[in-house]
Formats: sequence, C-alpha cells, structure tokens
Amino acid sequence: MSKIAILGAGESGAGAAVLAKKQGFDVFVSDMSAINAKYKKLLDDHDIAWEEGQHTASRILDADEVVKSPGIPDTAPMVKQLKEQGTPIISEIEFAGRYTDSKMICITGSNGKTTTTSLIYHIFKAAGYDAGLAGNIGHSLALQVAEDPHEYYIIELSSFQLDNMYDFRANIAVLLNITPDHLDRYDFKMQNYVDAKMRIIRNQTPHDAFIYWNDDPVIKAELQKYDIQAIQYPFSELKEKGSIGYIEEGQYKIEQPEPFNMEQESLSLSGRHNIYNSLAAGIASNIAGIKKEVIRKSLSDFPGVEHRLEKVCTVRGVQYINDSKATNVDACWYALESMKTKTILIIGGKDKGNDYGPIIPLVKEKCAGLVYLGADNSKLHDNFDQLGIPVRDTHSMKDCVAACYEMAEPGMTVLLSPCCASFDLFKNMEDRGEQFKELARNL
Repeated sequence: MSKIAILGAGESGAGAAVLAKKQGFDVFVSDMSAINAKYKKLLDDHDIAWEEGQHTASRILDADEVVKSPGIPDTAPMVKQLKEQGTPIISEIEFAGRYTDSKMICITGSNGKTTTTSLIYHIFKAAGYDAGLAGNIGHSLALQVAEDPHEYYIIELSSFQLDNMYDFRANIAVLLNITPDHLDRYDFKMQNYVDAKMRIIRNQTPHDAFIYWNDDPVIKAELQKYDIQAIQYPFSELKEKGSIGYIEEGQYKIEQPEPFNMEQESLSLSGRHNIYNSLAAGIASNIAGIKKEVIRKSLSDFPGVEHRLEKVCTVRGVQYINDSKATNVDACWYALESMKTKTILIIGGKDKGNDYGPIIPLVKEKCAGLVYLGADNSKLHDNFDQLGIPVRDTHSMKDCVAACYEMAEPGMTVLLSPCCASFDLFKNMEDRGEQFKELARNL
C-alpha cells in the first residue's frame, strides 16, 4: 500500500485525505497549526490519522508522495526536507484530477478570478448543468470527487495551487490578467509569479479552449513563448484585431463559437474590470454550449461576490463599500476607478512587496482622505503622506471605522480596498470584511 502524507488540514488538505483514503492509500495528515473542529471530525469519520501543532518527520518523510496545501510555502522546513530527498509534492487539485473524467473549467488571474468563477458557476447552474464549485472557493475538489461527483467543475486557481500541478488539464482555461501579487512567495521576482500563472494552459490539447484578456501586456508577451495547442478565445474591452469578445457601441458581443450579444447596460456587474469578468464568463459558457437566453439572463441577474465592491450600508449620507478581497494594488486601482464620488480610502495590511505608484494618480483624483489600517503603516506614510490628503493612522478595525465616520461628509464613499493581505491584524480577508461591515452597520 502506497503512503500519502498531507501537509495542512484545511479545506484542501482534509478533502485530499478523504479521497486518498477512498483510493486505498495509507494516509497521514499533519498540520503545524490547530485543525478546525469540522475537519477533525471529517478525518475521524474516515478513520484517517492526523496530528496538529507539529510535523513529525518520521511520519512524513517516508511517504511516497505528499499533497501540500497551497498556503504552505516552499521555504517551510518540512517542504525543504521533502524536496531535498526527492519526494514528489503535488497540490490537492493535481491529486483530485487523477480520479475524475469530469470537464474542468479553470480560472486564474491576479484580479477578478473569484467574481468570474462565481459568475460562470451561476450561469452553469441556471442552465441546469451538474456543476461543482471548487478551488479557492466552494468545497474541496478532492472531497467532491470522492463523495459528491459532478459532470463539470468550475475551479478558481491561485498561483500557489498552480505551482504544484503537473499532469492536470483544464478543458477550458481562463486567464484574466497578470499583475504583481504575492511576490513575497516568488523571491520578489515577477517572472516567477508569471510562470506560475501560465501553468493554467499546461497539458491543454486542440480539443480544449484558452480564454484570455487580449489587452494585458504581460499575457501578450508570454504567449510568444508557448506553443499553445488549445483553441484561443481572446477578449478585450473594445473590438481589436483577434478579439472575439468585446464591447461595441453599448453592445456586449461574442463572435465565437456562437454569435452572442446583449445590451451592456443589462449586465448586473458594473465597472470596467467587471466588463472583462463578464466577457470571460460569457465566452466560457458559450463554449460549453449553454443556451443564449440562459447566458443573457444570468449575466443580468448575477448578485455579485461578497467582499468584492460589496455595498454595505449608507450612514449619514455616506456609502460604505467592502472590497476586502482587494489584496493587491491592481485590485484597488479598479475599485478606485469605479468610484463616482469623493472617497475615504482604507488601505493597509501585510505588504506583499507592493509598488503603490500605479494608484497614486487615482488617489489624488478620487480621495478626500486616507485611513491606514495595519500593524505597520510606515510604507503607507512614505508613499501617500506627501500627497497632501488628510490621513489617519489606525491599527484596529474599530478605530479605522471611527476615523472614517469622522472624516467622511454626506455624499462621499468610504471604501475598504486595502491593497494588502490581512494576516497582520485579521484571520483572513473575510474576517477583515466582516468586521468592517458589522462596525459600519452599527454606526
């Protein structure tokens, strides 16, 4: 019996453990942190051995293969030891893909992937397709393959997940954009991060589809390096040479594989970045053979994604918007670009090697105030204090929202779009967003 060790017992690790057990492997799960009670129960219910708060080397280094949770960096001591002795390390997605012939619709990009993934899933479900939501959102792909299989899987893939995928194949691959993000995990080398994102097209055949943003300069440069086998479906905001999806004279248009159009005004998602997300989702659904009327209705009634430009409430004439998912500079740029009123911007957190230069012109144009929210705000002071815009320095969400309440005048918007990861003050970006929403609603 082959042995599989699983590092990390969150959603992906626990799911991989259940699938491995079902496939007859000797399974051991190890997590350096405390394991959530629901995952302990899942492992216990399947009689899977686990440990928390430590990695017992003797029980991991003898594994034939290791499934690593995406949050664990390659610099972790146990990962280093495994690599040194040549033990194969794969992702949960790679492992799950071995045990299913389902169609895989995979979405990646620095920004917009959660919205686009959720929108594609919304369209597939509305069409009556048997679809599962997996990857960065939804339930573990491995757990669904083991216990709740579907004909289609709509999968949001981070660069961390793509790093440890080798034989996995996307039937429909969507690459939205590539801008600097997570550079702290990639030796602060942009090319390393770009290479991870480009793995979305790995193993694709002439029977597959590759959807990508034709205006992205990084993607355009990278495409010259690859012998792409899949049918290409580029999209852009405006009709350009080669683009098969675009906006023209107020019309949302797709040329292939089946001609499709609708009024741009009918799209439920607003903002330039959401045009790209809606085009990518529409093309993917079109390729999958979903009827035009279903795509049209679904693009019109999609409710949006929590923590992504989520309208929270209006207090004393001030609108509060939660964009906690904006964990990089480019995401914040799109959020600011969509603002129609003077804005109090909440920015800060765990910096991932950010270059704030691209948003400075928009900050000057759109912002009436800046509220820094982080354990260490020194880099924010260095970049933004010189603009002459009122700033406040805060280190908790309570103080942050109180500062926004004092600074904002009727008709303004308070926007939480932090540019940074949340781990300095919060459990995760969801925790950051939830705290913001609760405090704003209690004003």
